[in-house]
Amino acid sequence: MTAPVSQDALFPAAGTLPAADARIGDFIALLKPRVMTLVVFSGIAGLVLAPGSIGFAQGDLHPFLALVAVFCIAVGAGAAGAINMWYERDIDAIMTRTRGRPLPMGKVEPAEALSFGVILTVLSVGLMGVALNWAAAFLLAFASFFYVIIYTVWLKRRTPQNIVIGGAAGAFPPMIGWAAATGDVSLLSIALFMIIFLWTPPHFWALALFRNEDYKRAGVPMMPVVAGEKSTRLQMLMYTLLLTPFVAAPYLMGACGLAYAAGAVVLHGIFIAAALRVSRDTDYKSARAMFGYSIVYLFALFALMMADMAA
Repeated sequence: MTAPVSQDALFPAAGTLPAADARIGDFIALLKPRVMTLVVFSGIAGLVLAPGSIGFAQGDLHPFLALVAVFCIAVGAGAAGAINMWYERDIDAIMTRTRGRPLPMGKVEPAEALSFGVILTVLSVGLMGVALNWAAAFLLAFASFFYVIIYTVWLKRRTPQNIVIGGAAGAFPPMIGWAAATGDVSLLSIALFMIIFLWTPPHFWALALFRNEDYKRAGVPMMPVVAGEKSTRLQMLMYTLLLTPFVAAPYLMGACGLAYAAGAVVLHGIFIAAALRVSRDTDYKSARAMFGYSIVYLFALFALMMADMAA
């Protein structure tokens, strides 16, 4: 996965497009497509790593149903993003990183954004339950609830631990993909959850370091704002180190072989080195580099798992 591109590159300004096309682009932007990409990819990893096969033989998960599961994960994640934008439209208007979103720009009405998110949430959960199974549907619904209610409404504006606890919402997709294929969860799917859960603080705090002034203006108590940059940098290193046994888990549990193990050692070694640089630096160059690499890192880690399984 490449580093995130700018919102303008994905969605040109409304004035440069016909009105109907601009309107569609604004609603697509509500789904946070850049975030959705990694969510969908990790959900696919859960599907692929689950026991059984995707194919046309008896007992396999039919490829069409696998596509339906991925579609539901994508739509559910996007719907939660739309509701998040509806609730946070006041602080999005203040922050440089988010003030170009459709709601602060007045391109979409708040009621439209909320209705859009709620309808898509209900549709994605319902379709997952009917087409796949209700265990996967429950996990999808709970992930949406966790992101919208626990993280967005309850935690984000109240505690510097917002992204630590709230990050669980983004860690559910591999479990959802696994449940879609099997109807249950397992220790390996929990390990996949933990990889994303422990990856989230160093990933997001790297962003928060060089966007610190944005969060101060918006009154969001991100870790650098509340605890200071030095403490944040040390905690980023701590979470990166805590991540290590869970990165090793797919190999240690026998789900992946030496190809994954070798690649994971390289990828995670670079991640630790990046965290060490951030912990020692006093500028934001290393934090920017770590943020960019963290996206590539997680994408590559799950790609390695799936490639190893296919070998």
